[in-house]
Amino acid sequence: PHTLEEAYEVADAIEQGDFAEVRDELGDLLLQIVFYSQLAKEDQLFEFDHVVQSICEKLIRRHPHIFGDEIASDADEVLVNWEAIKQQERAAKGQHHDSILDSVPPSMPGLIRALKLQKKCSKVGFDWPDIIGAADKIAEEADEIAQAIQQPDGPIDEDHLAEELGDLMFATVNVIRHMKRDPETVMRQANRKFERRFRKVETLLKEQGLTPEEAGLELMDGLWDQAKLDEN
Repeated sequence: PHTLEEAYEVADAIEQGDFAEVRDELGDLLLQIVFYSQLAKEDQLFEFDHVVQSICEKLIRRHPHIFGDEIASDADEVLVNWEAIKQQERAAKGQHHDSILDSVPPSMPGLIRALKLQKKCSKVGFDWPDIIGAADKIAEEADEIAQAIQQPDGPIDEDHLAEELGDLMFATVNVIRHMKRDPETVMRQANRKFERRFRKVETLLKEQGLTPEEAGLELMDGLWDQAKLDEN
């Protein structure tokens, strides 16, 4: 958990453009790597130097167009070669996958894993030809959510609704992927925008001597619109 936390703090510092903080957070992340390496050394498994050597060998092995005699005409060809070499490495280790999706860890955060799954399928041709098809899927999933909510004959089937909401999120990641953006970054930007605007609402309420609990939804909604206009 500490390693994940430090990695997210590195990402946040990069997005904020605070390079002094990037330096410090990279140091914190490096400490995690050194710490694992020291634990492994004490158990006589490997050492920090072995970690460095391993990544050097991997980079050389997977970039024969740089360190060897192969020729790659563009980035797409590099990626194709990269995947082929990874498959050879797995075969050499006795790791045989029944599916191209087997290499995507289930423990990944949901948005990142959705992106990885989609990228894997895209490489074998299972993909929308353009962003329009991916965007149309969002509209289709939104309609299915509306249908799941509109249940005149009984209560909402929340399990079914949750499934449809998941489909919508997956479709949204697909559009973001076609834009060549990162869904986690897009989501963090949305979070920051929401936080910035709600903090503005709180400030406007304080000027009126009110707390959010005292203000009520109607007033806060009006101030939210004002915060949006001020931003624009």
